[in-house]
Amino acid sequence: MNLIEDLKYRNLIYDVTDDKLYGVLNQRPMTFYLGVDPTSDSIHVGHLVTCLFAKRLAKHGHQPILLIGGGTGLIGDPSGRSTERVLLDLDTTMSHAKALEKQLKKILPNAIVLNNYDWLKQYDIISFLRDVGKHFNINTMLAKDSVKSRLSEGISFTEFTYQIIQSLDWLTLLNDYQCTLQIGGQDQWGNITAGLDLIRKVKGIEQEAFGLVIPLITKKDGSKFGKTAEGTVWLDPEKTSPYAFYQYWINLDDGEAIERLKQFTEMTKEAIENIGELMQETPHLRHAQKQIALYLTRLVHGEQALNQALNITDALFNNTVQTLSVEELNMVFKAMPNITTTQPISLIDALIDTGLASSKREARTFIKQNAVMVNNEKVIDEHAIIDIGLSIHGLFTVIKRGKKHYAFIKHTQ
Repeated sequence: MNLIEDLKYRNLIYDVTDDKLYGVLNQRPMTFYLGVDPTSDSIHVGHLVTCLFAKRLAKHGHQPILLIGGGTGLIGDPSGRSTERVLLDLDTTMSHAKALEKQLKKILPNAIVLNNYDWLKQYDIISFLRDVGKHFNINTMLAKDSVKSRLSEGISFTEFTYQIIQSLDWLTLLNDYQCTLQIGGQDQWGNITAGLDLIRKVKGIEQEAFGLVIPLITKKDGSKFGKTAEGTVWLDPEKTSPYAFYQYWINLDDGEAIERLKQFTEMTKEAIENIGELMQETPHLRHAQKQIALYLTRLVHGEQALNQALNITDALFNNTVQTLSVEELNMVFKAMPNITTTQPISLIDALIDTGLASSKREARTFIKQNAVMVNNEKVIDEHAIIDIGLSIHGLFTVIKRGKKHYAFIKHTQ
């Protein structure tokens, strides 16, 4: 199976600007780029699939450029948004850029990493309008989905010009690095085609350049992952712990798990089909989910963090949370319903405050039904008090309701 056949099998190609790209990718090395704006200090799994796509191209001899949008991040990309972005200051944007570079280099260690602020800061307004702006037609810009979808609500001139600045990026990379391919999520189609138009106007229609977009990875409700959205799964362990990251993949539906196995891992078609057969025979063993969770947690967070995630998962399943280290308990604390207290608290109030019960009456019912455990011990006393003296490592109390519902209490002095 050649590169293009493999990418199509994995459902990783949403569209290309020219079918000739398929032949070029299979025949000779190209330099391509993937852009990420530093509107946050971490990427999420929606970005991860594009980074792994770049990794696949690199394995086939193509040279990746990771472009951190230090300049475009100050402007704000309107793509996929219904409201205006909150503008960041330069110091915050540059700090985010450094954090993103560290994350991305772990996935693509051989990539050339650039920051578009380095060339965008050199433009004065007159030069920008005369040398770049003159190549853009307002009617064409208005027709882009990223702009058209915002016209009824309103879009600022700042975000309206984003496609011009991103187009200048590609022209710069073409001139300096012979970069003839831009890749991105499907929501970047308008920006990519705008760059292609600029290249043709400046360099001539004979200039080779291609765009390729990848299907967006969405959440269960069908919405895209965003840097300000609820339910976003981050690569930064402080935002999404390695345990929560691992559990995200473990909890995928069966059909989605097979699809993500294709898109996010390097498993062969034969191996994926074998897992599909196992899923049919013993779906409760979650074969696909475990494979993708192991692969991605190791890739993103490393072997030690993966082992911690596995330890936590095993301890919660076997009711042995008291064996976990402080670091592991802190990790799972962030991923579970939790409260922090400096004082003793009644079990009734703890159940309510952590969301394990909706009322005192319901909390008492759970306790009377032997459905509540505190630090893996059954509690049948509805007047029970939780305090630091009985906590694990003098820090945590773990409450379990039923078979799967957990909450954590952190005790502070």
